[in-house]
Amino acid sequence: MTVQQKVWFITGCSTGFGHALAQEVLAAGHKAVVTARDVAQVQDLVEGNGQALALPLDVTDGAQVRETVEAAEKHFGGIDVLVNNAGIGYFAAVEESADDEIRRIFDINVFGLSDVIRAVLPGMRDRRSGTVVNFSSIGGLRAFPAVGYYAATKFAVEGLTDALRQEVAPLGITTLLVEPGPFRTDWAGRSANETLPEREIADYADTVGAQRAAFRADTGKEPGDPHAAARAIITALAADTHPQRLLLGAPAYGMAIEQLESMLAEIRANEALTKSADFHASAA
Repeated sequence: MTVQQKVWFITGCSTGFGHALAQEVLAAGHKAVVTARDVAQVQDLVEGNGQALALPLDVTDGAQVRETVEAAEKHFGGIDVLVNNAGIGYFAAVEESADDEIRRIFDINVFGLSDVIRAVLPGMRDRRSGTVVNFSSIGGLRAFPAVGYYAATKFAVEGLTDALRQEVAPLGITTLLVEPGPFRTDWAGRSANETLPEREIADYADTVGAQRAAFRADTGKEPGDPHAAARAIITALAADTHPQRLLLGAPAYGMAIEQLESMLAEIRANEALTKSADFHASAA
C-alpha cells in the first residue's frame, strides 16, 4: 500500500510521546518537523534523514512559535498534521499548589498549545485541509488527587479542541484528541514538579501524598508503550474518517468507561431535579 506522504509538525520531541511519534512518523514514510526547547536533544531524529527537520521551540515563547511555524512551512511547503504534545505535570494538592507552578503548567499545557494552533491554522485554512492533534490525557476525562491543576489543563484542552473541531470542520480541517493512560514517557519522572516539602499539608497525606508517591513509584513500570501508541495515532489518522478522540492503553479505556457510566447514572438519577430549574407553564 502506498503511503500518502504528509508533513507532521510535532512539539515536545526530546523525550516520551513526541520522540516516539517522530520516529514512527518517519518510519511510516512521512516528513516530520521535530521540535524541542533544546534542539540538540532531537538531532538523533534528523541526522542523515532528508525527510526530517529539527527546529527549536519553546511553546511559551509566542514569537518563537510563529518563527518556527514559518520556517517549517517554508522548508516543506506546508503542515498537514500538527501534533501538540509538549506538556508537563505537577503533583500537589489544590491547596498546596504554588502560584508560579500553576501558571507555568497552564502556560505550557494550554496557552502554549493554543499559540501553536493559531500559528498553524492560517496555512491549513488556505489549503482547506489539515489535522490538529492535541494531547490530552485520561486526566482530561477524570481527575485524581495530587494532579488537580494538571487535570484542569487537560479539561481545558478537551473543551478547546471540541470547539475547534466544530469551527474548522467546514474548512476541511479535522481534530483528534489523544487521551493516554499511564505510559513509560517519564511523565511522572523528570517531567513533573511537585509541591515543596514545606508546603505539604498533613491532612492530605492519605489522598494527595499517597497518590503522589504512587505516581513516582510507578515511573518506568507503566503498562503503556509509547511506540505502540504512536503507531495507533498514525493508524487512526490514516482512516477515511478518523475518530474525534483516541484513548490509549487498556487502563485509560477502563477508567474512561467507569467515569462516563458513573456520570450518566448520576445525571439520570437527578433528571427530575435538573429539569425543575426550567420555567414551567404553571408558574408563568
